[in-house]
Amino acid sequence: MDEKERHEKGMSQRRKVLGNAWVDRANAKKTPFTSEFQDFITRAAWGEIWTRPHFDERTRRILVIGTMLALGHWDEFRMHVRAALTEGGFSQDDIKEIILQQAIYAGVPASNHAFKEAAEVMVEIANAK
Repeated sequence: MDEKERHEKGMSQRRKVLGNAWVDRANAKKTPFTSEFQDFITRAAWGEIWTRPHFDERTRRILVIGTMLALGHWDEFRMHVRAALTEGGFSQDDIKEIILQQAIYAGVPASNHAFKEAAEVMVEIANAK
């Protein structure tokens, strides 16, 4: 597969996971300064990793949410929680269970903050309906 095909495959997967509206907003915000990075993550993260056959999409979502929580990357955490709830068929209880699991391995303070962030995302989703 060449880089153009990997980018197309990645963009398709990115849209599937995050939703068209989210990806369209991200693409609209691209600048000459950020466009190469956006191309890179589309090819590498979405076209190479998210499309691998071993784990299903649900498992990958759980891994990403837990990792973003553990690393304290709250913008990415919120983005993936939102996508899991709106595009991935996750329930609020699914998100709660991920956060509880991470309390043991990533720490109670990180999970405490994750509950706050996730609750805010859930309110935003509810208000958007």
